[in-house]
Order: sequence, then C-alpha cells, then structure tokens
Amino acid sequence: MSKGAPAVIGADEVRAALPMAAAIAALQDALYEGLDPEADPARHAVPVDRGQLLLMPSHSRRYAGVKIATVAPGNPELGLPRIQGTYLLLDAETLSTLAVLDGVALTAIRTAALSAAAADLLAVPGAERLVVFGTGPQAHSHIEALRAVRPLRHITVVGRDLDRLATFLQPYGDSGQGSAPVVEAGTAEAVAQADLVACCTTARTPLFDGSALPAHATVVAVGSHEPQAREVDDETVRRSTVVVEARAAALREAGDIILAVQSGALDPESLVGLAELARGTVEADVSRPRLFKSVGMAWEDLIVAGVAYEAHRGGF
Repeated sequence: MSKGAPAVIGADEVRAALPMAAAIAALQDALYEGLDPEADPARHAVPVDRGQLLLMPSHSRRYAGVKIATVAPGNPELGLPRIQGTYLLLDAETLSTLAVLDGVALTAIRTAALSAAAADLLAVPGAERLVVFGTGPQAHSHIEALRAVRPLRHITVVGRDLDRLATFLQPYGDSGQGSAPVVEAGTAEAVAQADLVACCTTARTPLFDGSALPAHATVVAVGSHEPQAREVDDETVRRSTVVVEARAAALREAGDIILAVQSGALDPESLVGLAELARGTVEADVSRPRLFKSVGMAWEDLIVAGVAYEAHRGGF
C-alpha cells in the first residue's frame, strides 16, 4: 500500500469512482465469496442533543474502516442534509490511513446497491413497474440501482410534500423517451400494480396497505434503523418471505421486523439471511411477496469504499 498522504475523495469523486453497477457487483461478489454479515460489528448509536452520532466499524483481509455519520432530524428545515458523514479507510495490515471519503455519497450508493443486489435475487425477471416512496437522495439512488437489475418501464413516486415531489420529478422530465421509463407522481394505491416497491422515507408508520400488494411483488425497505419506526405494516410482513442483511442486526434495529415479531405477525426463526439467499442455500417462496428489510451495515460501507478507493487511485 502507498505510504503517501491519505487520499481525500469528495462526493463527486466517489460517484465517479463508484458506478452503481460496480457497487452492486462488489456487494454481490462479497456475499457469493463467503462474507458473513452476522459477524459484522454492531453499529454504535450515541444520542446527542440534536440527533444521533453513529459509528460503524468493519474489517476484511485487505481493509479496515469506520464510518462516522450523524442523523439530525431538524437539519432539513435549516437547509442542511439530515444525514452527514465521513468514511475513514485503512490498510488492514498496518492500519495506516489510506483514504477519507465523503460518507453521504458512499451511503447513498451502497444502500441502493444493496437493495438492488437483493432485488436481483428476489424480483420477478420481467419487473417493469416500480413504486418509490420518498423524495430524498435514497429515492433517486434506488431508481438508478433498480433500473440496473430490472427492465423498469413505469415508476410511480409517492411523496407527502407536493413541492418536494415536484422538485424530485424535474430530472425525469424526459421520462418515457427512448429506453427511459415513465416517471410520474402517484399515490400509495399504486402498489396494487407494482412489481417492485422501494420504501426510502423517514416515516415511522406504514406507508401502504400490505393486503394490496400483489403476490409476485418485491418490497425493499431502507428508511429506518430504529426499533420503533416502520415503513411496512404487519400484513406485508405476514404475507411475505422476509429477507434481512443479518438476523442479529434486524432483530436489534429494524422496527419493521421487531414490531411484527412483537405483534405475532412474524416468527423470527423464519427470517432469511441475504448471504444464504445469494449462495443458494435458501430459496424464496415465489408464491408469496418478498420483503427485503435493510438497516445498513458497516461491511457494506467497507466493500464499496475499497472499490471506490481502488478506482480513484487507478485514475492517477
């Protein structure tokens, strides 16, 4: 490894070094090759006056690293991001600092890339209709990521703030042209015709009625890592094959899972690990909806940070 000064990789450079397809492939390869998400260190969440301070360490044979992130719910009213952060990438052998990466850009890519990696295993091959809940960065990232794994033709975006929804839709003004899908505003009732549903919100209560979900549909829910917050209801969980990054993390942090277990809608023993699904030791029941619930784990940041660093270094 280089003994020079650590690389500083800003948001634009992270995005340039880490195309969505490369991030998806890196996460898939890590799972195929035997990475065990259950062995990942737990996230450390420290309450502070205006939100949370999150510390997410992980390590592999090649790299070690830690993400320091903050969640400040009041920031949007101040014109600032709700989530901010920095990633510190280290050489695994010497623990020398290799790079400091923009944590927000890294998180936006890795979260959506993991959802796409899961959807690639769970969604019907011809999935064309996507419903996205949310109008923040993760909603944009999920549209990009899910388009990379399925032939989406129609995307419905559901948002509570109509001004933010209109702003969100502006980059898709030429939707429906050429190979681009139609992207338009809609309501929660659109899930009744959905092949894929992406929940990318800060909601603390369910976004849609799970009884309306088609049996062939796949839902990815990424909005919360808090035990008392949920984006999907008991009915969605009860009807679905439920896949998680790691059982321990889901039962510790995922309100969508924890609350369903508490109500009796979900047997925790039925949870399917994403690694098992990727390696083919478990198969999803295609006669039922499929739900992938993620809380975001440190191994995912480490994998994509390593890929971004290598690509950035190769450009010099």
